[in-house]
This record gives sequence, structure tokens and C-alpha cells, in this order.
Amino acid sequence: MRQYLDLCERIVNEGEWVENKRTGKRCLTVIDADLTYDVANNEFPLITTRKSFWKAAIAEFLCYIRGYDNAADFRALGCKTWDANANLNEDWLNNPHRKGEDDMGRVYGVQGRSWQKPDGGHVDQLKKIVENLSKGIDDRGEIMSFYNPGEFHMGCLRPCMHTHTFSLLGDTLYLTSYQRSCDVPLGLNFNQVQVFFFLAIMAQITGHKPGKAYHKIINAHIYEDQLELMRDVQLKREPFPSPKLHINPDIKSLEDLETWVTLDDFKVEGYQHHDPIKYPFAV
Repeated sequence: MRQYLDLCERIVNEGEWVENKRTGKRCLTVIDADLTYDVANNEFPLITTRKSFWKAAIAEFLCYIRGYDNAADFRALGCKTWDANANLNEDWLNNPHRKGEDDMGRVYGVQGRSWQKPDGGHVDQLKKIVENLSKGIDDRGEIMSFYNPGEFHMGCLRPCMHTHTFSLLGDTLYLTSYQRSCDVPLGLNFNQVQVFFFLAIMAQITGHKPGKAYHKIINAHIYEDQLELMRDVQLKREPFPSPKLHINPDIKSLEDLETWVTLDDFKVEGYQHHDPIKYPFAV
């Protein structure tokens, strides 16, 4: 829990100002951050120095697993994070590849489940990983990447957390997730939850014990209109102990995740938190 606050303090104390062209705002920025989550001992990295809404984070990643490309599908499962990028981003609204209201284009889960090949076929990256790990196979390339530069123009947003690599040592599964850009006050807690969840659920459906999840961030930043709240409010609060995430043990396959699983299949135990903080969101 402390490592999140340590990163925030590092940005506040050591960060440099960078102008972000997409949002038109300045960001206080550091380069290179490493976070580690102990999934084996179920130390769920849910921020306690403000109320954090973990359900939407898990719902979003379930939608990635299902390969959804429409914000309405995300909302139906319990996640509204794609509403703005799908419907309020002027560049995307004027993009000829946009299919209409709520369309996100070929982003995130679409790439993970249906990476287009030049011959007209597609690659289901996630299915290959699940099949290999279920057989105890680690070919040193159990990688799912959402980052497809050839199709950036066909989606509303380039992926931020873009690549996930699984590693199997004996019967213990590990995950290393790479993130090119991170809005630390708002986005990072979502991303922490998702990295933890991805390892936990993949270990469960492939029959392995979860180990640690390693989260590597390249550009970690705090937007200028978020800085005061972070520095003068959140960083002055003492964290509570980490809660625990409970996953329905009846979830046993990728097909289960694709079909009947809902947010009711996940519970968080022992979550103590301070009051919410309403950070501005940059579209």
C-alpha cells in the first residue's frame, strides 16, 4: 500500500513539468516506476487513502477479456470509463472509422482477442496463453499485447497499459505488465487492481498458484489540476491495511469469463478507506 504513496511523493518532489498535447494540460512527470503486488498472499492493492471503486476496474478488464469494442457493453457490465473516450473525443468523433455512438474502435481487448493478420485471419492472443498455461507450457512468449501501431487510427485511444507477459515457474504463475503512460491519481488504482486481478484469475482458470505481479510504468504523471488535491489532501492521509479479493471458485475457464461471469462473482473483504477525492479527468 505504501508503494503507491511513495510514487505520488516522488512525482510531487522530483517530477518535471511536461505539456500534454492531447489534453492541453501540463503534467508533473517522472520516468520509470516499478510496483509489485503480492497476489499469493492476496494483498489486494486497493488504495485506502481515498475511496476507490474496484468493481469498475474489474468490470473493465472483464470487457477486455471478452474483446468488447463498444462503451455500451462496458456500461452493461458495470464500467463507464470508456464513455468519454468513445463519445467526447473530438478527433475520434471526426474519424471515418468510428461506427457510431459508443464505438471505441480497435482498442485494447479487440487486439488481445482478434489481432488482424495480413492474410485476413486473426490471432486470439489470450486463448493461446490460456491453452499453453493450462497444459503447464511456458514458451517464454506467453504475451498478450494491445499495442498495434498499424491500427492506432482505427481506435479512440492508444492503449496505456499495453502488454502482459505471463511466466510459469513450477506450479506458480507470475505476471509482468507494462504501461507506457499513467495518470497516477485516477488511473493507477484502476491499473493496480487490474494487474492483480489478471494474475489471480488466470492462475485460477489455468490451475496454478498465483505468485507476484510486476507492474512497470514508463511515464507516471499528475495533471496540474490534480496536484493540489494529491499534495494537500491524499498524501497527508495514513493508509489502512490492504483488503483481500475473493473470486468465485466456480470460475474455471476462459469460456466462463466470456459468458456468465458478473461482478457478483467478486467480493472485497476488509476494505477500510478515507473519504473519496474527486480528481479531474483529462479526456
